[in-house]
Amino acid sequence: MAIHLTKESKILVQGMTGGEGMKHTRRMLAAGTNVVGGVNPRKAGRTVDFDDRQVPVFGSVAEGMDATGADVTVVFVPPAFTKAAVTEAADAGIGLAVVITEGVPVHDSVAFLAHARRRGTRVIGPNCPGLISPGQSNAGIIPADITKPGRIGLVSKSGTLTYQLMYELRDIGFSTCVGIGGDPVVGTTHIDCLAAFQDDPDTDLIVLIGEIGGDAEERAAAYIRDHVTKPVVGYIAGFTAPEGRTMGHAGAIVSGSSGTARAKQQALEAAGVRVGRTPTETARQVLAVLDA
Repeated sequence: MAIHLTKESKILVQGMTGGEGMKHTRRMLAAGTNVVGGVNPRKAGRTVDFDDRQVPVFGSVAEGMDATGADVTVVFVPPAFTKAAVTEAADAGIGLAVVITEGVPVHDSVAFLAHARRRGTRVIGPNCPGLISPGQSNAGIIPADITKPGRIGLVSKSGTLTYQLMYELRDIGFSTCVGIGGDPVVGTTHIDCLAAFQDDPDTDLIVLIGEIGGDAEERAAAYIRDHVTKPVVGYIAGFTAPEGRTMGHAGAIVSGSSGTARAKQQALEAAGVRVGRTPTETARQVLAVLDA
């Protein structure tokens, strides 16, 4: 099994005919992802050639779902159009919307995430690398060739750190890796993924990657303490970050002692989570738990 994305997933790509959409659709197809169509109202009825695969373009998400049975959409549209794209997908009843776009205005994210929740659509992102269930499906921009299928579940705010931990633990492999995004407001949280991995019989250990700013990791720690029985290993980016300054992601800002890497480490360790201070140390912690 995997969480949120399996080999059965049928994927539409909103913005497939744009530069980024074309590039990453080709990469998703090469990874074995079942991309069943693109969405662009101005190019509806055309097909796009991707090596040995022709992918149809539909005028709307609803049209694409009706024609293909798609249950996932990956959004590669500019920030100004992201709210409309996700709203359209939710109104069509899509089960999962993976929003890769960065630079989405926060007020737009708040609006489309609330709308998606009302419609029953799970959103991953915005400003995220997507998710991959190695050997099954890849929705987004995560490299598919740096790891293999396995029994580790990974949830991360950072795309780059997602890739690094995937590579560091490539000999063990992953059930699903989810990049939830680093914006202040995201659709799927650490806790959502922890709950899904806890229920996934093919995930034996969970890696949680966080970063300075906010209290998402502290809330995840409380959830782990009360609800997660599987081992969890964590990493928090930003141990050397200066206070009071935004670092990297829009959500990574520290005020006083709140949101510091040390505070997050303490909260996670109090919940029984082993926390590494570097990605490599974190990978060693995973290996130690698996060997125990």
